[in-house]
Amino acid sequence: MTAICAVDAAAQEEEPAEADPPVEERVILVTGTGLPPSPASPAYDTLELDREQLVSTGSGRIEDALSSVAGFQQFRRSDSRSSNPSAQGATLRSLGGNATSRALVLLDGVPMADPFFGFIPFSAIAPERLSNVVVTRGGGSGPFGAGALAGTIELNSADLEMLGSYGGHLYLNDRGETETAAHLAGSLGEGFGVVSGRWDRGNGFFTTPEAQRVDASARAEYDSWSVQARGVAPVSDTIELQARGLVYDDRRTLRFEGADSSSSGQDASLRLVGRGEWQFDALAYVQARNFTNIVVSSSQFVAVLDQRNTPSTGLGGKFEIRPPTGANNVLRLGIDYRRSEGELYETAISAFTGAVNERRNAGGTNSDLGIFIEDDLVLGQLTLTAGARIDRYTIRDGFYTARNAAGVVLLDETYPNRAGWADSFRGGALFDAGGGLKLRTAAYTGLRLPTLNELYRPFVVFPVTTNANAALANERLEGIEAGFDFSPSDAVSFSVIAFDNRVKEAIANVTLDAVTRERQNIDGIHARGVEANAGLDFGLIRFDGSIAYTDAEAKQAGASFDGNRPSQTPAWVGGATLSYRIGDTGRVAATVRHIGKQFEDDLESDLLPAVTTLDAYVQLPLSRDLSFVMRGENLTDEEIVTRNQGGSIDLGTPRTIWFGVKLGR
Repeated sequence: MTAICAVDAAAQEEEPAEADPPVEERVILVTGTGLPPSPASPAYDTLELDREQLVSTGSGRIEDALSSVAGFQQFRRSDSRSSNPSAQGATLRSLGGNATSRALVLLDGVPMADPFFGFIPFSAIAPERLSNVVVTRGGGSGPFGAGALAGTIELNSADLEMLGSYGGHLYLNDRGETETAAHLAGSLGEGFGVVSGRWDRGNGFFTTPEAQRVDASARAEYDSWSVQARGVAPVSDTIELQARGLVYDDRRTLRFEGADSSSSGQDASLRLVGRGEWQFDALAYVQARNFTNIVVSSSQFVAVLDQRNTPSTGLGGKFEIRPPTGANNVLRLGIDYRRSEGELYETAISAFTGAVNERRNAGGTNSDLGIFIEDDLVLGQLTLTAGARIDRYTIRDGFYTARNAAGVVLLDETYPNRAGWADSFRGGALFDAGGGLKLRTAAYTGLRLPTLNELYRPFVVFPVTTNANAALANERLEGIEAGFDFSPSDAVSFSVIAFDNRVKEAIANVTLDAVTRERQNIDGIHARGVEANAGLDFGLIRFDGSIAYTDAEAKQAGASFDGNRPSQTPAWVGGATLSYRIGDTGRVAATVRHIGKQFEDDLESDLLPAVTTLDAYVQLPLSRDLSFVMRGENLTDEEIVTRNQGGSIDLGTPRTIWFGVKLGR
């Protein structure tokens, strides 16, 4: 309070009135993010990709940016322009073996896996909309932990400050393909809103080698678009509401004329984040997805299977609360729920007459309710963490029906409902030894339910048919790891981690004969390896590198594949990017990536050779808000074999040069 000076009473002057105290200006900080990561997060194998790394790849695809984390992989080496969407499962640490995601992929806290298939709609996730990505390799509990068998990939949207009020780009490549993106952002009261869109289209390249092409061979044509709207607004000084809507459509042609697929979706989510003394994160979401696919015979070159409709719905949410437990302790308590429902409608067609052989309908419903607790405690140089989770899962309403062209039932099966409880745990320790050296170790278990696709939908990559299996059991993970981080300054970081992960009851595509496989639970997948990351940032020059070696084996006593590497899993994966900054917005970067040899199938009969590629990115400022951009994919034009079934081969992206302009930041 302002002091009042004494006055001379004899002067009998009126005492001046005391001035009102200044009114403090209310400051509300709106971030658009979730709660901060726990102090024990570094105890696990965690790596962050910043915005610069996300938006300056040779291809402009999010899956390309994620590939800079050694150990990340999709089922096949091709990206979301030249692969079937259902093959785009994300996994880590060579724990693959089929096309389903074994890693949990979150966008602003929302699981992005397709409710029916489990694949990730990478074409709908535009890197320019993101601020960063945090990848945790290794299983874990916590929110939606039932999907984090191999790890967690957290995608976080950019805010108004990072995006600027407008931006976009227009790129053209040497095949006449285009990539277009734009966004508008602005303040909404004390919050902000962003509307963004992206459209990628092109005639593609021939995935079939020239020597194997026929008149029916087609380029990998693609046409995909997505629109996202996001708003963030304060509810009070410490609580903010986040809303996001995403609509996308993706159409592709693979190998033959008429072999068309589509993937579409409409997602919506609401999130309430409280940053007061009692922190909390409440999330609800709904997803409507669909998939279609036409299989063309590789001998008659006519449609033999029309997977004409696969509607699915995902809905769920979570609530997490962090009570005030002191500056050196973070306690997380929460509950989450996810429900996936879907069914397929497909028609089998005779390759010789064009007549309908069968009409099939199959589907079901999976659900998971999880309760979790995790506590992090900082004791000086030592940080300890421990978490537990229990899941109540259900697999129900499963069915498969086949009818002939006249509608007569040929097969009508319903499968018994199943339910159960599953627990999972994780714990770790981080010790700060000083001088930038931190030692860490962790152990964990994990859980993954089979997807509706694995349970009920057979699929064909002609001439091989892979049958579904309604009796599949849950996958279970047990893992340990230990390593160190060394960062003597802000400019230097280095980390090494050794791990031993085992997936019990692993779901694999098991070969039955030359043209038939079946999804089966095998004894397990055992993956042991070492991962190393390095980062150097000396102002204008920056180096980022990551490498992983994994000794992975599929285990099944007495089986012909016992001891073999899981299909599609290389032993060596690595990459490095060297970049040079030009002013505030300019950048020149070159990226080298290596993928070791891998096998198409569990019997190791068809080899996919090792490949090393070189990509480049150049951004040259023309004015404060406008830049000229050039990108290069596979500049040495290496032959990337993505599929090999008995000598029938598909290839990945050849040398491709992009150029265009970029507006905004």
